[in-house]
Amino acid sequence: MQYDLIIVGGGIGGSALAATMAKAGKSVLLLEKSTEYEDRVRGEWIAPWGVAETKRLGLYDLLMAAGGHHITSHVTYDESYDPHAAEQTAMPLDIFAEGVPGPLAIGHPRHCQTLFDEAVRAGAAALRGVTVTDVTLGSTPSVTYEVDGDSHTATAPLIVGAEGRQSLVRKEAGITLHQDRPHHWFAGLLVEGVQGWEDTRQAIGTEGNFGFLAFPQGGDKVRVYGGYALDEKGRFAGEDGAQKFLESFRMTCAPGNEAISAGKPAGPLFSYFNNDSWTDEPFSEGCVLIGDAAGWNDPINGLGLSITYRDVRVVSDILKATPETDTPDFLAYAMERSERMRRLRFAGQLQAALDMEFGEEARARRRSYHERRAADPALGLHGFAIMGGPDSVPAEIFTEAHREKVLNG
Repeated sequence: MQYDLIIVGGGIGGSALAATMAKAGKSVLLLEKSTEYEDRVRGEWIAPWGVAETKRLGLYDLLMAAGGHHITSHVTYDESYDPHAAEQTAMPLDIFAEGVPGPLAIGHPRHCQTLFDEAVRAGAAALRGVTVTDVTLGSTPSVTYEVDGDSHTATAPLIVGAEGRQSLVRKEAGITLHQDRPHHWFAGLLVEGVQGWEDTRQAIGTEGNFGFLAFPQGGDKVRVYGGYALDEKGRFAGEDGAQKFLESFRMTCAPGNEAISAGKPAGPLFSYFNNDSWTDEPFSEGCVLIGDAAGWNDPINGLGLSITYRDVRVVSDILKATPETDTPDFLAYAMERSERMRRLRFAGQLQAALDMEFGEEARARRRSYHERRAADPALGLHGFAIMGGPDSVPAEIFTEAHREKVLNG
């Protein structure tokens, strides 16, 4: 029961890291709580910079074979301008990462299962239906877990926390999780039977007291999200909540949304706060955190998967470069991730202020922004950071001076 690496959490980050390190010749124990991956309104969209990370990890072809679907254009709708003009100026999405046609969409349960199976094929000891009962860190790390009614204890020089926002590894490490205040509610739903939506085009738009995002998954399925004010907590509650949610997509500014409203729910409707969370140092003696366990970005950016794949790539590079007799140094990872998350936090705050605030003042702000951006494309570079990566634009974009310029002219 001794391994080179124990990974707690067999979702996308944990399974991707397990597969990567097993291929590098390391003995890996992967522990996953669920017995079956389910749709829980998790991310199904990888930004172009995240797709580039899957390529660096050697996982891109695997994801494509599992049904990965590229989105190649983007339209921004708004109640302040003509929808046909918006569609005529659709943004091509192959401009953000070399060799990447655009964002990659893939169903979350299938995504997880594909990576878990790849970890098994690579030689990782991968277990499902596991309950972790104890994590010991420090100089002699170990994990005690129950599976099939039996208790086991395994040891390794390093424990990886990849079990999401309620990470037990993070708790046992005493790593502080910072969170900012929620900005608005965000709800997500997978919709099927969507006829007439161009399946390579994503969209975002705001009208009245609702903002939407739509990401086609291929075929007749579209993953949609909607933002609404914090004081409307129960807006989509009740048995008819999903239908009320779909009706909210009927917008004059986005006539193509009729296809979404006419579709049928293909999974649960789930609402949650839009906010950011981060850790100062996602590691301590005997452990390192990846993915949401290390802190997450405001979901309005849709970057959970891209962040996770960058985490996996950076951490695996460090582990593969560390001699077996040495302790891996994750300081460079901590520094890079801290700045990465700071920049994405800034971009998310701008995106939320522009697209998920409602009323006449917010409407006028969006109109002014879109008019000014047409003359000065640099005003939209925070959006480029979301698509091309937070390190793809100049540092001055993430300053208060730029925020003031974007929001107030």
